[in-house]
Amino acid sequence: MRDLSRLPKAHLHLHFTGSLRVATLTELALERGARLPSSLTGSEALSVPADKRGWFRFQRQYDIARSVVKGEGAVRRLIREAAIDDAAEGSRRLELQVEPSSYARELGGLTPTLEIILDEAALASRDTGVDVGIIVAASRIRHPLDARTLARLAARYAGDGPGQVVGFGLSNDERTGITSEWAAAFAIALRAGLPAMPHGGELLGPEHLREVVAHLHPSRIGHGVRSADDPELLAHMVADGIAFEVCPVSNVSLGVYADEADVPLRQMFDAGAQIALGADDPLLFRSRLVDQYEIARGHGFSDAELAELARASVRASTASDSSKRAITREIDAWLAEPDPLS
Repeated sequence: MRDLSRLPKAHLHLHFTGSLRVATLTELALERGARLPSSLTGSEALSVPADKRGWFRFQRQYDIARSVVKGEGAVRRLIREAAIDDAAEGSRRLELQVEPSSYARELGGLTPTLEIILDEAALASRDTGVDVGIIVAASRIRHPLDARTLARLAARYAGDGPGQVVGFGLSNDERTGITSEWAAAFAIALRAGLPAMPHGGELLGPEHLREVVAHLHPSRIGHGVRSADDPELLAHMVADGIAFEVCPVSNVSLGVYADEADVPLRQMFDAGAQIALGADDPLLFRSRLVDQYEIARGHGFSDAELAELARASVRASTASDSSKRAITREIDAWLAEPDPLS
């Protein structure tokens, strides 16, 4: 069986604070004199029910971690280590999602915060060989007007290369707010040429996904696994070319599915969906990118199908056409290698 860490791929669903290494979080907390709960520093992955109480527990852990990522040095370190960790897993393209408002107070405002993030993304790309683009994401727990401010900021730095804003997202609890109220922010981003990449269809089902598709016009959906509850909706989304960022371990940790085998990866793949596997928040779920491919392998995906998942991740990325072709050739070369068990 071929080494999945050597399979070239793109990583399209990774959150900024959630990418932290446990060791780095611990060091940053010590520097600030902050105490961390054992749930953040231990070896156990987060596991909560898929209800409001479960989401509160998840968000509480995330907020504690985010509270120690303060100052330019910490922000730069986080981005660089995310790129280094992705390089070790065969990633050629990382699209890292960040909500700049969370870090702006200590960095002089939204614009300097985003410029620091983009600058380090460009430097990390140069030094690691992983092209790092940034997705600016609004949050459902903030006012939709804040999202318009972020969309305008993102539009100023739009591009498809390393160290540029490559998309506009919407994250946090899907059950919060009215999806249509974020349509104006996404319209700003789309006019600037930024693809829409909102979360949807994880905690809520097909009706919520229909709202996201209708109002936000996504190129990619963060998660989207609940589309499998409605094969007709899934077929429409596939026909419209919407890609899915599927994070199996995250889905189980947040109680959406009881077991990794229940995640409808095979159903979506067989329906023709473009699927980009993602780690979501490795800090909390104790699972990285290659682990998601291992899960797919464990549930019957052949190496040829795993290679197709990698190709789909590249196709769904915002990398340039020339970069996509180059990475796809690397994937083909991986698959052409002799199977060590044959």
